[in-house]
Amino acid sequence: MIDLAPWAWALLALAAFNAGISKTAIPGGATVSVVILASVLPARTSTAAMLLLFIVGDVFALIAYRRHAHWRTLLRLAPAVVAGLLLGFAFLALGNDAVVRRTIGVILLVMIGITLWRRRRSQRSHGPIAAASYGTLAGFTTMVANAGGPVMSMYFIATRTPVQVFLGTSAWFFAIVNLVKVPFLAGIGLVTPAVLWMDLLLAPLVVVGALLGIRLAKRMPQRLFERIVIVLTIAGALYLLL
Repeated sequence: MIDLAPWAWALLALAAFNAGISKTAIPGGATVSVVILASVLPARTSTAAMLLLFIVGDVFALIAYRRHAHWRTLLRLAPAVVAGLLLGFAFLALGNDAVVRRTIGVILLVMIGITLWRRRRSQRSHGPIAAASYGTLAGFTTMVANAGGPVMSMYFIATRTPVQVFLGTSAWFFAIVNLVKVPFLAGIGLVTPAVLWMDLLLAPLVVVGALLGIRLAKRMPQRLFERIVIVLTIAGALYLLL
């Protein structure tokens, strides 16, 4: 078991709970959990630990939204996502904790900046160029930092995807991609017994958060929550860069 102070366990519990809510209510909100784990644990360890918790949340996202996926979109993104995953794996295998930690911070800041910029523009992005660029970046960021959520959210916003299709397609996308990532991270020694025991303790909080997220999805004030997520993500990303 990883030896952590009580305050660190409290933060990990918060991250696990938020991961569950984000999977079933606010796509992209899991960035807060990524920041928390990367702040408490070694950066590479946090990537593996967060991945396994996200997989638990993926199960409940599929239960809630599996029928709303747009499979043509997933197939369009697939080649670029695979390329991004391989690039991210190479970077993760070669980079040390300090490099990965700062890279996570930079990635999150860039994602927030692009998201805010996209919101100010009303044109619709589509076609093979958009799919290639968003897909590659999503694959890379999700492998290195489990931070593919903001990238995919940007893509769905840019293509003006309806909400239910947004949630269903995201659910299948991350369920598939996260399972694909497991053998990669295990192959470079990041999925350790200590990480598995820690995630086993935290998994019930993901379940509670996911169930709550399903109930709150239609009631939660989306705009206010997104602003809170953006502020917390910026603060966390800046912390990681220090």
